[in-house]
Amino acid sequence: MLIPLANDPRDYAWGSTSLIADLEGRAPSGRPEAEVWFGDHPGDPSETPDGRTLDRWIADEGSAAGIDEPLPYLLKLLGAASALSIQAHPSKAQAEAGYAREEAAGIPRDAADRTYRDANHKPELIVALSDTFRALAGLRDLDDTRRLVAALGPGAAPLAERLADPDASLTAIIGWLLSDGADAARDVIAAAVAAESGEFAAELELARTLDAGFPGDPGIVVALLMNLITLRRGQGLFVPAGVLHAYLEGLGVELMAASDNVLRGGLTPKHVDAAELVGVLDPTPSLPPIVTPRTVDDGVVRYDVPVSDFALLALTPSSEAIDLALDGPAIALATAGAPRVFGRATDSSATLAPGRAVLVTPDEGGVRVAGDGQLFIALPGR
Repeated sequence: MLIPLANDPRDYAWGSTSLIADLEGRAPSGRPEAEVWFGDHPGDPSETPDGRTLDRWIADEGSAAGIDEPLPYLLKLLGAASALSIQAHPSKAQAEAGYAREEAAGIPRDAADRTYRDANHKPELIVALSDTFRALAGLRDLDDTRRLVAALGPGAAPLAERLADPDASLTAIIGWLLSDGADAARDVIAAAVAAESGEFAAELELARTLDAGFPGDPGIVVALLMNLITLRRGQGLFVPAGVLHAYLEGLGVELMAASDNVLRGGLTPKHVDAAELVGVLDPTPSLPPIVTPRTVDDGVVRYDVPVSDFALLALTPSSEAIDLALDGPAIALATAGAPRVFGRATDSSATLAPGRAVLVTPDEGGVRVAGDGQLFIALPGR
């Protein structure tokens, strides 16, 4: 079966008022439109044509179509006009322990100060749909960061002193900034805003932009410790557990393990649990992998990621239809043109406009895709 899926955009403040609307070819709503979720996660499940949510449809009819459990992934359209919160996600073991702890404490799952809303990890992949997609991801090489902070002058002295220690721990420094270092953070921000451009011109310009939106937020200093990355259209960024990141600007397709566990580290009015964030952070300075799609067949590329929760394919059909076997439940999302999707085992079919999606049930065994445009397919990684 092919089950059309629909959902309303989530109006987080960082969302763009135009990127998702432009993709879908409609007038902007006038509100920020940050994410559209395609999946059965209970936080915001998609709707099926008969009005049921996808989690309810799977519970009612999934077994007959080959789906015996919730989907292991969540697919999203994401349109950012300004910075998301700086954040990291827990490992599977950390999520299970944290969820059990908060359940035992009786913290409501929708409480503002709840950290673990489910027991799953949340590795994620973002693929740029816009010409560029900017992000912060991973902790920068320490020597580079020392040079950046030295260029800020006396106002950044407390941070420079901590970084000068040859055994400097970035997680300890981040914990200090988010808990006891607020005064020092404001001095560093003031120094960054006033600093002249040089080797780190882009990072300093970002600090000025962030300070305009989040005046004095210690997360701005955390951002100065991170890699500033620009993806080109079609490139992906994979973020594993424990890696600090924040998307800044652009339109993308995001695929992740089915979880809503977010530990925040600034640039947000939401709950920041500095101690818990530091506890899950990977302190190793590194650049998360930029994922270049690998061609697997004519018109089909795959974004290889080192997790089994999900896989992502991108299809660009042309004159001949693409015949694609699929193992497990899949969600097909159009991002350009008008690709037509046919079930392999039945006469089900759907023509998808950009921003529209269908669930492909396992009993189809796969799909044929014809027409023009671009189609992303999410499926279990295996």
